[in-house]
Amino acid sequence: MLRAIYPGTFDPVTFGHIDIIRRSAAITDELIVGVLQNKAKTPLFSVEERVKMLDEVTKEIKNVKIVPFEGLLIDFAKEMKAKVVVRGLRAVTDFEYELQMAQTNHKLNSEIETLFMTTSLDYSYLSSSIVREIAAFGGDISQFVPEEVMEQVTKKIKEKKIQEKRSV
Repeated sequence: MLRAIYPGTFDPVTFGHIDIIRRSAAITDELIVGVLQNKAKTPLFSVEERVKMLDEVTKEIKNVKIVPFEGLLIDFAKEMKAKVVVRGLRAVTDFEYELQMAQTNHKLNSEIETLFMTTSLDYSYLSSSIVREIAAFGGDISQFVPEEVMEQVTKKIKEKKIQEKRSV
């Protein structure tokens, strides 16, 4: 059985992420989407909220499982008994960083391979940070994220603005 991990912060999940999830799930027996709890970052959504959004947008893909994690990806892969880590590439700049990470991970555990998948051209420009920025300025993000995610982003941005006004 081929079990793979597609790790990320998914803050929020975009159509680009979903594209990689669908394509990865089609070539693996089981795809674990690892939702990273990165204490060095301040995400818009909690890890629980991101897991819930991913559960919702992947519910029809039967071999996908959403699992939160923190710490080293290589440790998470070993814990999940995964042999492959899937990474999406949008541009050459992504490749340079991802290659370095893949080589480091391989040095830490040579039994785990990294599979690079290029993002579909329709989403090659797309990132969660772009989505958050557009939403923060009141822009339309409907072409970048599923409707249920768009509603959550809009709600969260409004809540954040209210909190910021209260703290001033």
